[in-house]
Amino acid sequence: MSAEFQVGLLGCFNDCGLCVLTYFVPCYTFGKNAEAVGENCILCGFGICCGLGFILGPIVRGKIREKQNIPGSFITDYCIWFFCAFCALVQEAQEVKSFGGYGMAVERE
Repeated sequence: MSAEFQVGLLGCFNDCGLCVLTYFVPCYTFGKNAEAVGENCILCGFGICCGLGFILGPIVRGKIREKQNIPGSFITDYCIWFFCAFCALVQEAQEVKSFGGYGMAVERE
């Protein structure tokens, strides 16, 4: 287990395919992240599109951190989602991909 995320918060362009997918369909990426940590993909994806990202985002991020043994807190997760939700979402998706949580539609070789 790692002590930090595999990719930094501003590492959005490390996986351009994922970055583009998340830009155009953030609810898909968020739903798949949530599914990887045991949440309902459709409900979470729908929730973020309805403006509930300010609460759902930090919750899912916390579960990803917990699964990967990454230190942090809900307050930190909330601040990251408040100030840079897109970067947080892509960072989390890259972390989920690193532990094989799901297969993204845009795979990197």
